[in-house]
Amino acid sequence: MPLLAAGDLFVRPDLMRAALDDPAAWDVRELATRWPHDPFGKVAEVDEATGDEDAMIAALDGVQVCLTHLAPLTRRIIEASPDLRLFAVSRGGPVNANLGAATEHGVTVTYAPGRNATATAEFAIGLILAAARGIGRGHLEVTSGRWDADNFVYESSGLELEGATVGVVGGGAIGSRVARILLGFGARVLVHDPYAAPDTLPAGVSLVDLDELLAAAQVVTLHARVTPETTGMLDATRIAAMRPGSVLVNCARGALVDHDALAAALRGGHLAAAGLDVYDVEPLPADHPLRGLPNLVTTPHLAGASRQVAERAAAMVAAEAERWRRGEPPLHCANPEVLR
Repeated sequence: MPLLAAGDLFVRPDLMRAALDDPAAWDVRELATRWPHDPFGKVAEVDEATGDEDAMIAALDGVQVCLTHLAPLTRRIIEASPDLRLFAVSRGGPVNANLGAATEHGVTVTYAPGRNATATAEFAIGLILAAARGIGRGHLEVTSGRWDADNFVYESSGLELEGATVGVVGGGAIGSRVARILLGFGARVLVHDPYAAPDTLPAGVSLVDLDELLAAAQVVTLHARVTPETTGMLDATRIAAMRPGSVLVNCARGALVDHDALAAALRGGHLAAAGLDVYDVEPLPADHPLRGLPNLVTTPHLAGASRQVAERAAAMVAAEAERWRRGEPPLHCANPEVLR
């Protein structure tokens, strides 16, 4: 049975092939882009994709099942690929697929929720520790030949998580894991998520509204989705309402935060530190207001980058292919109306 493994340098085609229950049952073809060396972006009408429409059309000739990470599924590709029936995306959402066109042409689109939840949660804890304890700043000082005694001055010293109040904004797959890890540190954990039921969160956390969380937390870590309601949720007013000397960490999406207001709060000392893996503009421009701040730990959007994430993503799309081959319904379908 024809199958296209359209991967890249992270979720590789060979990982998808190896994850199939019965590789001999498939005629596996491979197509690979050079992402992340070649950035993703808009391809025709779909977002956050990488690859060429013509190359996809050629590779999909006669193919019924496509497994991918970032390959585009545009209306043009769909209309030129009449045999395609399953497009399995190894991401938390199929933003690289035109769902409307797929549904019109009977193509089932699946996705892979939670594939990077553990990696991102662990990375967030690392950023919290790095920002709260000045690990990034200390590293730069030592590698540049300095040994700054001011790090032991009371006002400059860091924050322990044991006994601290930590606010987790977003209680989904990632936020709930972060909360559980923080409880293991002995922190008092507050969670804000208007859609989370208390029984879905770890025992011992308190579900509160956002203003209460910001006023009480010594550390705030963001794990919310970007929606019209959450875009810019940490604006200048809310950042000013945060506890003086607190720490902000964002491993979710840059659009949640007003970066000009954050830079001002870090420069003025209202916030002691911040740790960011995501930004309003990526890559971070040379003239960005956050550049050069000594109390900021920055990483290049890599919280979800682990070998286990790539392997798990490949396994999730391969499992959808095997379900399709056996005539079973998909586990994570983005356009369920196509199944009716």
